[in-house]
Amino acid sequence: MKIAIATDSNSGITQAQAKEEGVFVIPMPFMIDGVTYLEGINLSQREFYDRQAADADISTSQPSPEEVMSFWEELLKDHDQVLYIPMSSGLSGSCQTALMLAQEYDGRVEVVNNQRISVTQRQSALDALKMAEQGMDAAQIKKVLEDTKFESSIYITVDTLKYLKKGGRITPAAAALGTLLKLKPVLTIQGEKLDAFAKARTMKQAKTMMTTALAHDLEQRFNDKECERTWLQIAHTDSEEAAQEFKKELQELYPKAEIYMDCLSLSISCHIGPGALAVACSKKIV
Repeated sequence: MKIAIATDSNSGITQAQAKEEGVFVIPMPFMIDGVTYLEGINLSQREFYDRQAADADISTSQPSPEEVMSFWEELLKDHDQVLYIPMSSGLSGSCQTALMLAQEYDGRVEVVNNQRISVTQRQSALDALKMAEQGMDAAQIKKVLEDTKFESSIYITVDTLKYLKKGGRITPAAAALGTLLKLKPVLTIQGEKLDAFAKARTMKQAKTMMTTALAHDLEQRFNDKECERTWLQIAHTDSEEAAQEFKKELQELYPKAEIYMDCLSLSISCHIGPGALAVACSKKIV
């Protein structure tokens, strides 16, 4: 059985990377001053951050049902089934829409609701690809991914509260106080939603908090203190140098781990702005 493994661009997988890996990616649209853009198609990362710095009006959207169905139908021309892994249902309505649309395909399209985003969502797509190569069908792969959906963690710190305030994620009063105190909030995704985790005064302190939380998860949740059976990932928004430094620090802590590093997708950057750093881990399941 030939299975197409598909996801959305919130996984951080670019169109070029998708071709290399053998997966398929539908771009998540966003609006800048009323014009719709697609990352890597009609707007580069550099152009986006320049527009964001210039205080353009930026908001996120999702593909229309027609676009999603057209994407699947194109894949079904050459594949028996489509396994589609959208971003977490706790962060967007796109997953729920996809689940509803999939009912029209009599089992030929399976939608995975495994509460992932960014580098952990990317890892799910790569895991699904391996399982398909091993002969599993779309329904079997979906079950494995959903059964293990809570076996991942993301910790992220933002450099500015401006964009969380702009998107209504925090109140103007909380943003004003946080800015006054020069706070660097540490947020977490443990499955479904983005939640507050801790508050730091400096980026260095925020990184220490994230590293400590990661160590706790590896030892207590994943029983993998040395990070040998867990994927370790770093993501960032327009802060390559800081991310490289963080990667080096983590590599010293976990010399046996292979650390993947990439940019966060632009539709995530809309909400958190530049200078964000994230560390993530997900249990190896294949």
